[in-house]
Amino acid sequence: MRTLNFTVAGAALCLAMAGTAWAQDGDTIKIGVLHSLSGTMAISETTLKDTVLMMVEQQNAKGGLLGKKIEAVVVDPASDWPLFAEKARELISVQGVDAIFGCWTSVSRKSVLPVVEELNGLLFYPVQYEGEESSKNVIYTGAAPNQQAIPAVDYMAGELGVEKWALLGTDYVYPRTTNTILESYLKGKGVAEGDIFVNYTPFGHSDWSKIVADVVALGKDGKKVGVVSTINGDANVGFYKELAAAGVSADDIPVMAFSVGEEELSGLDTANLVGHLAAWNYFESADTPENKAFIESWHKFTGNAERVTNDPMEATMIGFNAWVQAVEKAGTTDTDPVLKAIVGVEVPNLTGSMAKVLPNHHLTKPVLIGEIRDDGQFDIVSQTDPVPGDAWTDFLPDSAKLDADWPGKECGMWNTETNSCVQVQSNY
Repeated sequence: MRTLNFTVAGAALCLAMAGTAWAQDGDTIKIGVLHSLSGTMAISETTLKDTVLMMVEQQNAKGGLLGKKIEAVVVDPASDWPLFAEKARELISVQGVDAIFGCWTSVSRKSVLPVVEELNGLLFYPVQYEGEESSKNVIYTGAAPNQQAIPAVDYMAGELGVEKWALLGTDYVYPRTTNTILESYLKGKGVAEGDIFVNYTPFGHSDWSKIVADVVALGKDGKKVGVVSTINGDANVGFYKELAAAGVSADDIPVMAFSVGEEELSGLDTANLVGHLAAWNYFESADTPENKAFIESWHKFTGNAERVTNDPMEATMIGFNAWVQAVEKAGTTDTDPVLKAIVGVEVPNLTGSMAKVLPNHHLTKPVLIGEIRDDGQFDIVSQTDPVPGDAWTDFLPDSAKLDADWPGKECGMWNTETNSCVQVQSNY
């Protein structure tokens, strides 16, 4: 009889322990952090990992989400594009995360897309990109081309008098697609094909002497040359050093960068870069109460008053806060209810306006042009009201007729001429 009692008691204890473990698991909401912490993109992506961790800490200090603590599961895809897909699958299938915050390059995002769509996961993508995409399972919190590339070119032509264009990019989908859009746009503005020079280099490229020489030679006829840079990662270090070595100033040949912000400049001698430009939706120098509070929080979290802020950090913050609002609205972290709830959500940005999640899963964002200062910060020389992100560009014929509307048409590739959905899967 005593043996039976011990057996029953032991079984009860095991059940109680199992119940306790389940309760602990049930009190935690997991999110994934999918950013390169090593390799060529670590220079840009490590900061975004830290940003997510800061947002999680702040939300947990407010009581968490739905009465539960948020836990960030951090993985390192190591600037290896196929590894992004493997790590995304691990986060969703093994770790059981409810949302992923991650990716920088479009090739990493394209690698992850089939995984999040197959497993019905949720990715918040925080970096400017080439557009031509709208996935049910992705919220694009960075800029589409009409929120960065097109306004930047307009600024260079209108304000700086640029007539000849060097489109320099890293060899992957974002620079190639962006430059295809820009070539079409420039030709539509009357720029001759011979006045557009396009060049691509691999990730980590370091020898820029010939390319810089070719850019300089482009202006031998006296026409004003401008560089539009979609160079990514640590290759920017060598590019700007070569410009300085060649004696090229911003007055001679202005460079408009789409992937160089405060974080990248913090590792460079900026004395010779003063006056060169960048187009983003946020700069650390923005003078608003929201931005001052964000910077203060960042310095407190990192314990380092020298750590800069940048545009993808703001986009990460906006995405996290939009997800929190949508989860609270839906009352669950399940993907489909959250996606239904998130369209129309508005989150304060750091430049004084509101970022709104649109039916095409893009945001409204202001367009800012900044000039590099000798302290590695930017003087904001131009700023627009918030611009709605366009998933499909108006400057490529096949794309101009496409639209995206997830809550309305449940399609990210809707043909407005035939009133039909071309395809639902987004890995175009």
